[in-house]
Amino acid sequence: MKIVIAPDSFKGSLTSIEATHIISSAFESILPNCEIVKIPISDGGEGFVDAIHYSIGGEIHDAIVSGPLPGQRVKAKFLIKNRTAVIEMASASGLTLVPKSKRDPKITTTYGVGELIKEAFKYDINEIIIGVGGSATNDGGMGMATALGYRFLDKNEKQLKQGGINLLKLKKIDDSDVDERIKKVKFKVAVDVLNPLCGPEGASFTYAMQKGARRSELPTFDKALKKLADSIKEKYGIDIGNLPGAGAAGGLAGGLVAFCNAELVRGIDLFLDLVSFDEKIKNANIIITGEGKIDSQVKYGKAIKGIIERAKNIPIIAITGKIEGDLKELAESLGLTSIITMTHLGMKESYALKNASKILFDTSIQIANLIKNLCSNC
Repeated sequence: MKIVIAPDSFKGSLTSIEATHIISSAFESILPNCEIVKIPISDGGEGFVDAIHYSIGGEIHDAIVSGPLPGQRVKAKFLIKNRTAVIEMASASGLTLVPKSKRDPKITTTYGVGELIKEAFKYDINEIIIGVGGSATNDGGMGMATALGYRFLDKNEKQLKQGGINLLKLKKIDDSDVDERIKKVKFKVAVDVLNPLCGPEGASFTYAMQKGARRSELPTFDKALKKLADSIKEKYGIDIGNLPGAGAAGGLAGGLVAFCNAELVRGIDLFLDLVSFDEKIKNANIIITGEGKIDSQVKYGKAIKGIIERAKNIPIIAITGKIEGDLKELAESLGLTSIITMTHLGMKESYALKNASKILFDTSIQIANLIKNLCSNC
């Protein structure tokens, strides 16, 4: 029997690699004669670089770059494999790098992402893949572009300070001193949402509150990004304001399209292609996946949805810490064989997060035992 273990991260408790090892160890203890294929999953957020490195190898490089807060320095990383660099924006400008008390998208910046791109340029690459999930920012990629030599000027020809709110003062984009290496490299952006940059479904109204904005500030944030979109459309003829996916990572995705000629790709599809997922699941009897929460949003392109689409007729069991919605309806609508929750009524979330490893292992043991009892060849 061939079993594929392919979970996403359980946010706040386990990375996808940790979850993969926990589930696999449970199955190996109950089904020692089965072939276990391990594929930690990521659609572009935290753990993107590590999950790709786990499956395809390559060289991990560290770099000290600007963090999301003014004056902050962080240790970020990227992967080099066959002249392709893989960058995880969350390692430079991610929300987890900002203490909750200091979260404020008026001042956070993607400047460190631009610095990571420049570091990657040193390795004779011809392609850069950027995962943009988990951002702390709402600057439309202004910081990233500034690090690459673009200048964002006000009416007095003075450069704007970092932070998305300062785009309200934007009068002119100067690209006379841009790093020429941008033109020699193909950029792909792994996005996990299809929101445009601006408007009621855009980056600001949909995600800025998660990053520390107050509800009353959302129209102002949206106006600032609209100012950027209008300036880009006027200068380059590119409409990122209404482009599906451009609102990912506070508009960084749109900024990469405008300033680096990037292509936006659904993150989970890009990831599964990179790690040769279709080849690895051939002749599999069952796939075990999972993530921290399963709800109706999964059907809009999250990691589990991508796995379901690739699996075709292979049964899939999803393990989750939390279910929002009707269990039977979710399983049927998503095309899952079963959804198994790790937690039970009365279990406190704080306890579940603290003991996630044990709870996931115990749940996996139960599933493995069930498969063993139902399978005459195991």
